Amino acid sequence: MTVMPPTGSLIPADAPFSAQQESWLAGFIAGIAAAGRRDSADADAPAATVDVLIGTQTGNAELVADDIVAGARARGLGGRATALDDVTPEALAAMSHVIVVTSTYGEGEMPDNAGLFWEALQSDTAPRLEGVRYSVLGLGDRGYDDFCQAAKLIDTRLEQLGATRLHERVDCDVDFEEPAAEWTAAVLDLVAAETGAKGTGGAEAPKKPRSQWNKRTPYPSRLATNRLLSAPHSAKEIRHYEFDLGDSGITYEAGDALAVVPVNDDALVGALLEHLGASGDRETAELLRTEREIRTPSKELIADLVERAPASELASVVAHGDRSDLDSWLWGRDVLDLLRDAGSTAPGLAELLPFLRPLQARQYSISSSPLAHPGSIHLTVASVRYDRYEGVASTYLADRVGADSTVGIYLQPNAAFSVPADDDSPVIMIGPGTGIAPFRGFLHERAARGASGRNWLFFGDQHRETDFVYEDELTELQKRGVLTELDLAFSRDQAEKIYVQTRMRERSRELYAWLEEGAHLYVCGDASRMAKDVETALLGVIAEQRGRGDDDAAEYLADLRRAKRYVRDVY
Repeated sequence: MTVMPPTGSLIPADAPFSAQQESWLAGFIAGIAAAGRRDSADADAPAATVDVLIGTQTGNAELVADDIVAGARARGLGGRATALDDVTPEALAAMSHVIVVTSTYGEGEMPDNAGLFWEALQSDTAPRLEGVRYSVLGLGDRGYDDFCQAAKLIDTRLEQLGATRLHERVDCDVDFEEPAAEWTAAVLDLVAAETGAKGTGGAEAPKKPRSQWNKRTPYPSRLATNRLLSAPHSAKEIRHYEFDLGDSGITYEAGDALAVVPVNDDALVGALLEHLGASGDRETAELLRTEREIRTPSKELIADLVERAPASELASVVAHGDRSDLDSWLWGRDVLDLLRDAGSTAPGLAELLPFLRPLQARQYSISSSPLAHPGSIHLTVASVRYDRYEGVASTYLADRVGADSTVGIYLQPNAAFSVPADDDSPVIMIGPGTGIAPFRGFLHERAARGASGRNWLFFGDQHRETDFVYEDELTELQKRGVLTELDLAFSRDQAEKIYVQTRMRERSRELYAWLEEGAHLYVCGDASRMAKDVETALLGVIAEQRGRGDDDAAEYLADLRRAKRYVRDVY
């Protein structure tokens, strides 16, 4: 064997090499090895990367995104998941294959981690996207008028900007798992085919471990505590619940949510069956008790009743086309009420069943910390009662779960709504009413971790005497120095109503100072009014303290969102 040294002369293989020749030979061999590694890397490199962009309010979109990434990698594609607000239009324009998975919240609004993305995408300066191939999956609830509206808006806007649709958008109802899986397989197969990706095409296990307990197989938990928090003569009924996790293996973080699988009231089931002439039908009774929504009438049932009786009061309300008027008319009325109102035109049992939506689990913010309360999960729930109308899950827990019975539960993680990893960070929490729930968990978590960061809670309700829930706990946390600041707003204890946003404005200077010092600000509670009023107040505080106008305040708040220092758990 001979090699060609730098001098260009031929030297027998067994001849001694000089230091220069040995160095050249080592470099020659290293070059061959590097070339082999490059060839191997090129062979293993994904044919294309699928960017999965997530808009989520409760975490379901994250679960779907996890499955999409796993499916992409199984097909020899790259896959990465990113929150929509973490993607700029410029970064979007540089992507080749984009899958958007988004829920909708409120009245057709973008979820909290997609608002900044949508604002930028609508801008006149948004770049053209001719090089992007995309598809959109919507997660929603057909019971709402603005079903999957966020997905529809994003789908349309991407097309307007020149992106090419890979596959038609699919809008999933509450039972989203199967249609989402079918859509995912179809989209990824298209990407694999057009890029020449080679893989098994089978489903890899998602990178995040999944609990064995879910909506199809909830964990049967013993309800260990059911305690009234509000005073007996309060206008509200707020209760504290503790669920025993037993040997479930369920682990959670402060800020997560718990899904409770309810059971309909036997009395209502019996009355409905009696009205339908099916009192002795045990199979249907069990179906109505555990699988169908019989409190809240579906849109499909309302439409059917209007068609059957176009001169009815319901038909007249619907004809006006005002959703708020219809909601007001329906408040306090259940399926049985509507059937009775319809009289002889009402559908019979066989016709009615397809109009009854599946009975869904109700999600509640967890009000405990796993460090402070190992082996259990706590909830803080307001029981909904209005004349004869009762909340399905809230009164099920309050009235119908016996000492020896169990409740089906499963965890709904909420990674976006969590205690800061830095224990030195200040925390501001705004949660009136049952919005205090996650913040009780936050405070217990911070205490158990020995966090040095200051904690400030804004809490309020109607009356201090009857509605100051967890007063003893909060007082103790103040004494221990865990709760640094506590601002209370009991709206009806004086002639002029006072709300948490009133207290925010009163303490404008201190509130802004905390933000400037790196505080994380959290809001929990009613989305329709409270959360909007709090944000308006917050923008006012920022504008007042900075003195640079409304646009500057909006950008300051947007920066807090981007930094994950302004997050909300609203419903």
